[in-house]
Amino acid sequence: MSFSQWASIFGCTTAAFISIAPLQAEAAKYQIQSGVTSVYHDLSFLSSIGLNFTGSNNTVTPINSDFIVGFGISPTTNFTFSDVGGFSQLSGTIQHTGTVTFNKEITIGNFSVGYDPTRAINNASGLFLKDTVSLNKILFDLSAPGNMEFDGKNLTIANVKLLFTSDFASILGDSSLLGQVGGTARIDAKVVEVPESTSAIAFLVAAVPLLRSKLRKQM
Repeated sequence: MSFSQWASIFGCTTAAFISIAPLQAEAAKYQIQSGVTSVYHDLSFLSSIGLNFTGSNNTVTPINSDFIVGFGISPTTNFTFSDVGGFSQLSGTIQHTGTVTFNKEITIGNFSVGYDPTRAINNASGLFLKDTVSLNKILFDLSAPGNMEFDGKNLTIANVKLLFTSDFASILGDSSLLGQVGGTARIDAKVVEVPESTSAIAFLVAAVPLLRSKLRKQM
């Protein structure tokens, strides 16, 4: 085999690896695995609209005394994000355990935090909090966080306002509640890096038959 034939085949192989390189250079993605979401309810405001906090069940200790109750992040959580720009490419949900009761008869909880970019209007970030126990409605939109910290293993999203949704306002029979602040929240989570996509490997495997064919033609 001539040097020119080897050079041609090597060039094809190099091109394949160059095609793969951008995939390997993509920003890392992470998944939330555990942690706690701490919530402060504005009890005086809630009481003024007929919601009196009367208890909780299966909750955890909040991150600090600034909050009233904590909801443990469930292993069923599949919320992922990228570190591009600090926090992007959001998908999946953060599942929680724990419930709170108002007026000794309305129990909500096992909250699911998800993301919908179409909800990112006015002061909302696109993140939302949904009850999965009784009402099965999105109760609050979450504001953009006042601050956020991420070190590759720990994620803190703090100073988040809980904004009444139209669904919750409708349930309470008061449309003027839409967008009003019902409390604040903070998410403290442990995260792991999502394994690198296998797409690059699949691309290389798919390229092998092509390389073999080119080799046979030039020999």
